[in-house]
Amino acid sequence: MKDQLKRMFLETLDELAIEGVFRRKLRVEGGTLEIGDERLELDGFKKILAVAIGKAAHEMAEAFAKAVEPATVSGVVISSVERRPPPRFVGYHGGHPYPNSESVRSALVLEEFLDDLKPNYLVVYLLSGGGSAVCEAPVDPAIGLDELREFYRLLVTCGADIVQMNTLRKHLSAVKGGRLAAWAQPARQATLYISDVPAGRASTVASGPTMPDESTLADCEALLDELELRPRLPASYRRLFDEKRVPETPKPGDPAFENCSWHALLDNGDAVEALRRRAEAAGWAAAVDLSMDDRPVAEAADRLLARLEELRQEHPGRPAAVITGGELSSPVLGDGRGGRNLAFVLDCVPKIAGRPIAVLSAGTDGVDGNSPAAGAAADGKTLSRAQEMGLDPIDFYRRSDSFTFFERLDEAIVTGPTGNNVRDVRVLAAQP
Repeated sequence: MKDQLKRMFLETLDELAIEGVFRRKLRVEGGTLEIGDERLELDGFKKILAVAIGKAAHEMAEAFAKAVEPATVSGVVISSVERRPPPRFVGYHGGHPYPNSESVRSALVLEEFLDDLKPNYLVVYLLSGGGSAVCEAPVDPAIGLDELREFYRLLVTCGADIVQMNTLRKHLSAVKGGRLAAWAQPARQATLYISDVPAGRASTVASGPTMPDESTLADCEALLDELELRPRLPASYRRLFDEKRVPETPKPGDPAFENCSWHALLDNGDAVEALRRRAEAAGWAAAVDLSMDDRPVAEAADRLLARLEELRQEHPGRPAAVITGGELSSPVLGDGRGGRNLAFVLDCVPKIAGRPIAVLSAGTDGVDGNSPAAGAAADGKTLSRAQEMGLDPIDFYRRSDSFTFFERLDEAIVTGPTGNNVRDVRVLAAQP
């Protein structure tokens, strides 16, 4: 069953491949681009420009340019992945999770690239996870790179979730929270995005550079107090708040968005649904449980294993599977290698020992924490195999070294970076 879970995960990654998603979601016929219910007459635009930002920027730029052929597209690709950009694109290698000099340079280039556009220009933004740090410029140009990086480091380590982090990023950025859309007016603008954020929070993908921002400056002030960040802010950022110089972001209904549209291409729900279909095709009783998003690893493991037992009792005689997505909270306790997916499976190892249960947890981006693995899969025999090799799961958990544990057992799932990111997936399965 453990090997079957691995196959299901790898097949799901193939289904989520960006080129295939663009083929399914975009259609060009007779010079008309169809995205969902929207139709854009490509021949009516003097220029078609594309701006790709995030981990999947290269793949999205290539897929979009191919999808709209024979129309010609030029643009900018900004990613944490260093590789040659597609033809007619300029590429920048931004930092992640902390901005680097290329992050700032790319933001300044975009300001020029989107300046003085005409109504008969089409700008297509291709956004994906990891886009906040790779393209960034402080809202106050006097703030330098060192303090910008210090601000990002504080957000990443303070315990804030992705929505909270991006609420602050939007208001303290010259690029985020709809400001790119304001730069490109009066051009026609369309945003195609792959979501790595919770459902209903599309404007936080890459901190929403092209989308209306529902969060407010008052929300920022409340977060500073809730997370006790104010005294820890870099001095220049703290002065912005103290002197009431943080500008509000454009909101829904703002003229900046008059000629804009937004289209989701892929999200975590697509990955969860793909796994559910595969489980049911295998004859399993499958249930989706999305209640554990952002919960601690141990709590999520206990709850999902309990739900698996309930499902098995509801369907006697059939294999059962609980499928879930989203991200979990996994504090770093030591200096080992691992991430939240590996930590989740490691927490499950003693809990499923000797039982006919298999567990998989992995990131769709192919990278879990500071490890080279996407995640891991384990079953009821994993603990006894570990003990035979002198491996103590509790010790590895305390040292945040879950990758080493599963690497030695040959249970780590190593895919390499996938060029995609729709958050994590988990499957817990039991024999009857």
